[in-house]
Amino acid sequence: MLSRRLVLTGLGATSVAALAPGGLMAAPIKPDDASALIVIDVQNCFLPGGSLAVKDGDQVVPIINRIAKGFANVVLTQDWHTPGHVSFATSHSGKKPFETVSLPYGKQVLWPEHCVQGTEGAALSKDLSLPQAGLIIRKGFHKEVDSYSAFTEADGKTTTGLAAYLKARKVKRLFLTGLATDFCVAWSALDARKAGFETYVIEDACRGIDTEGSLAKAWADMTKAGVKRIQSSDIAA
Repeated sequence: MLSRRLVLTGLGATSVAALAPGGLMAAPIKPDDASALIVIDVQNCFLPGGSLAVKDGDQVVPIINRIAKGFANVVLTQDWHTPGHVSFATSHSGKKPFETVSLPYGKQVLWPEHCVQGTEGAALSKDLSLPQAGLIIRKGFHKEVDSYSAFTEADGKTTTGLAAYLKARKVKRLFLTGLATDFCVAWSALDARKAGFETYVIEDACRGIDTEGSLAKAWADMTKAGVKRIQSSDIAA
C-alpha cells in the first residue's frame, strides 16, 4: 500500500511534467493586444463549388469564427486578380492548370481563373463573422506578378504594407488561418518570420491543395523558419 507521501510526490511530479515542454498538457495560448489573427483568402473561389476549390475549405470558417472572438486584432486577405492575370493558365497558350512557367520573378504555378476583381468568386465567405476585423489586404492585383503572401508579392520586393501596419500597432505575435496551407498561408508565414514576428499556423483552421507534395514541403519550410504549428484547441477562448 502506497504511503500518503509517495502519492503526493507522484502527483506533484505528474503536474510538473504536464507543464514542462513535451509534457502531456501545455498551457493554452491567450491572445493579447500584441497578437493578431490573420485570415488568409477565405473566398468563394476557394470554397466548395468554386473555380479553385480547396478540399473541405468551408470547414475552416466555423473554427476561425470561434477563435477570432479572442482576438482584438484581426486582418483578412483577399486574392484580387485582374482579368487575364499572369498566374492564369488561360493567359499562356497551350498551358493547363497546375503546369508551371518561368517568369521574370521565378517559377509560377498556373491556376484556373479565380478571384477576379469584383466577381462573386472573389468575395469573402458570407459565413465569416469577424466584425472586429480592422483591415482587408488585397493582393495579386498587379497583372504581371502573382502574390501569395499577405506581406510581399512573388517578386520578393513589392510589399503590401501589412508588416508596417502590424508594427505600428505594436503587434508581435501572428496566428495564421485560411486557404491554402501550402501556398498563401505558408508564404505568408515565411514572410511573417522574415519581418520578425513570432508566427503560428493553426493547422485545423487551414486546408491545403497538396499538388506534387507541396503540403509536406510547405510544413518543412515553415518549421525550418521557426513557424510554430498548433491547433485551434491550443488557443484560449
